[in-house]
Amino acid sequence: MSSQSSQSSKYSVRRRPLLALGAAALLVPVAACGGSTDGGASGGGDQRLRAVMAFPPAQAMSPYGDDAVTLSRLSVVEGLTRIDEEGAARPALATKWQRDGAKGWEFTLRDARFQDGDAVDAEAVVRSLAAAQDASPRPRVLSDVRLTAEAEGKRTVRITTDEADPLLPQRLASPSLAILSEGAYEKGEKGGKVNPAGHATGPYTLSEVNGAVSAKLERNDTYWGGKAKASGVDVKFVADGTARANALRTGTADIAEYVPVAQASLLEEKQIHEVPTARTNTLYLNTENGVFADPAVRAAARSAIDSKALVDGVYEGRADTARGLLGPGVRWAAEARKAPEGRAKAASKAEVAKTKEIVLATYTNRPELPEVASAVQQQLQARGFTVKQYVRDYAQMEADALAGRYDAFIQARNTLLDTADPVSYLGSDFTCEGSFNIAQLCDKGVDEAVAKAAGTDGLDARHAAEMEAEAKILGADAAVPLVHERFVQGFDSGKVDGVALDPMERRLITADTRLR
Repeated sequence: MSSQSSQSSKYSVRRRPLLALGAAALLVPVAACGGSTDGGASGGGDQRLRAVMAFPPAQAMSPYGDDAVTLSRLSVVEGLTRIDEEGAARPALATKWQRDGAKGWEFTLRDARFQDGDAVDAEAVVRSLAAAQDASPRPRVLSDVRLTAEAEGKRTVRITTDEADPLLPQRLASPSLAILSEGAYEKGEKGGKVNPAGHATGPYTLSEVNGAVSAKLERNDTYWGGKAKASGVDVKFVADGTARANALRTGTADIAEYVPVAQASLLEEKQIHEVPTARTNTLYLNTENGVFADPAVRAAARSAIDSKALVDGVYEGRADTARGLLGPGVRWAAEARKAPEGRAKAASKAEVAKTKEIVLATYTNRPELPEVASAVQQQLQARGFTVKQYVRDYAQMEADALAGRYDAFIQARNTLLDTADPVSYLGSDFTCEGSFNIAQLCDKGVDEAVAKAAGTDGLDARHAAEMEAEAKILGADAAVPLVHERFVQGFDSGKVDGVALDPMERRLITADTRLR
């Protein structure tokens, strides 16, 4: 990679060939993750960890979709910034930043290297951010903004946005905006495939992937933050929640992601770690096609939902009743909330009974969701709807959900995941150009409200604008909040140290995670 002169240089570099991560060419397959190097005995900070994760790769470990979260939770990728527990931006690959005009920011890079030995420099940052901007579909975190990065010397990057963006430092902490070396990018046209294996900067290197079955991580001994305390991680992707809990119970896993509520009582108390979360489970209604294109029918569906029955019957009390799109994990939301605006009058039960059968879809990776779907089906049927369920692994459903092929879709969504501020969630999920718009909503009033929130300086003022946007979205009945989740991570606190219990779900295994 060429060095960068002191003059400003826009993205224009040669790309190296991609080491494919597609289904037919996924590196070297790994053996089943049977345990640490010494059989799982305690007492070694240099042992391998064994983890069972809920979501298999949906996009061949591309950083531009939900696989980016997995890469972040496994400490493979990093961005210019990171988010602390309060939702503020902190240094990561950038050591400092400052605003430069209304739409510009200047970031100073730390001395770091990629896992393949290349230096982290301004040109690498420019290339990575340009590739994310050109990706198709575009990462959710970029749904409501367009950014341009320029290298100004070797260690300085200037980033400008099309509109003033007070949240840019938080936005750049998104796993989808991870900084990767030149070798990660497919040579050729814009929007090509990206392979993070061996080309990221985190404390662990993704070394092997076996389709949707397993993966292997090795310690990155040149990590700028110091060596990880475990020598590597053997990962299994296990969509079935009971199987994940069983792996922890039988000692074949050290860490089990997202233990089902129904399994919590079957594990020892020291194995269960309940985490507050900003996750809201929501019923998205297809506003563009089918029966829910009629606002009155959407209103009837919303009026059928009994959130408390879901909390008591499905979650055994380990969740909170729905208050809005933003639940108690977003601590300021309750005081700032506004009443929904412009709701249609609900269709009568007799009118609903005349509508066509609807397809209600959800996925198996979060074990409570199929149960939620069954309960919601019963509630909708009591209101006069004819309902057919469709439940599959998430990787098999995401494309169809985004294309609007279901009448209704139940999605568990962390409302702070993208920027630690809900404005990017509101933009990606509910605006006309939103890249995660399962409800297919396109409403001028919603778009204007979200744009206003995105451009608002000052914390209190922005929160107020976000609640105005929430009121318009709820008024359209495009989304019906079901419950606000709490989730359970599984590991034996007497045997495992350093697991991150992160409400924003970006961190799980860190450089400090180790066996005792």
